Amino acid sequence: MDELCELTSDLVAIPSHDDPTAAGDLIESWLREETNATVRRDAVGNVLARRSAADESSSTDGILTAGESLALVGHHDVVPPDEEQVGADGEYVVERRDGRLYGRGAADMKGAVAAAMLAFRDATVPDRNDASAPAVVFASFVGEEVGGEGARHAIENGFAPDAAIVGEGSTGYSASGVTDVAVAHKGRRASTIVANGTSAHASVPDEGVNAIYRATDAVESLQSLAVPSVEVAGESISGSLVVTEIEGGTAWNVVPDRCEITVDERTVPGERASIDRVAATEGIEWIVDQDLPPMRCGDDAFAADVLAAARSSHDRSEGHDPQNVVKPHATDAGWLAESGTDCVICGPAEPGEAHTATESVSLDFLRRCRSIYRDAIESYVTG
Repeated sequence: MDELCELTSDLVAIPSHDDPTAAGDLIESWLREETNATVRRDAVGNVLARRSAADESSSTDGILTAGESLALVGHHDVVPPDEEQVGADGEYVVERRDGRLYGRGAADMKGAVAAAMLAFRDATVPDRNDASAPAVVFASFVGEEVGGEGARHAIENGFAPDAAIVGEGSTGYSASGVTDVAVAHKGRRASTIVANGTSAHASVPDEGVNAIYRATDAVESLQSLAVPSVEVAGESISGSLVVTEIEGGTAWNVVPDRCEITVDERTVPGERASIDRVAATEGIEWIVDQDLPPMRCGDDAFAADVLAAARSSHDRSEGHDPQNVVKPHATDAGWLAESGTDCVICGPAEPGEAHTATESVSLDFLRRCRSIYRDAIESYVTG
């Protein structure tokens, strides 16, 4: 078993859906043993490391921030496993067959974390005496699967790389088996619209105010809202707004005084749907339950350099030609982009692999991403 497969297997085997501490321990100890980087573990469990010739500065949490820098970013928490993905010993089941590694987190995204760890170690960077050279940072966050808790904590405490490659899946978007470079992704705003009314007996409905009627009026208003679109990477991507749940009423003979609507909104960089107009209606309350920001890379040259690294890692004679693409799903890149970091997404996972009972990742795609990350680092630090 080669080093990349072994490291990925070791990471995947560690349960990290309830508590990512043990997975973070492995990452931290490996970085300390295998690299000469400065390594930090912050207050929430994020693992961060920095290779730099420059003097470093840090916040109270020890998150490395000084100077120009490129970060390789991932996360080591996972969604809860299916029953068959957990062994009798409590560890996750890891299987290698047909050129793929199977197990919870193999695709999302411990495989990419392992590839980034090795690229971070192996990339040639300027001599430590060259204080003007950009730094290279590695970051594996916690809490990505529950709204980016680790990324937000890091950013709030000074984590601010100039550029970042986030290792979420980007393989198979432009063509099967091709690892593309995503330069944008949609965000997600989850909302609850609460319609308030006044209870009354259903035999005298005019004595009350029916919250369900107000809620259905709100649904009609939501349907009439325009959703923004934006052009990225040569294609137009549009947001969406969907009512996904409705709940109200207490009994068949009572005019309801409350009705709730759940709204799933997919956002694009720039404008958003004007839900506030609906919320301004009498008796309507708007609660934002989750707001995962969209991402668009603002540095075309950086995106082009990572795409060049991706293309050099493919066999172009077989027609493999990576492209700049757009992902439909929110990632930690959204939080980083919102704080000023230019991000791209490049990773081995293919659409439909994450969060499944048969989750797996191609070992060839992992090796490819390790090469992409290393080449991108070396291109960035040499200018």
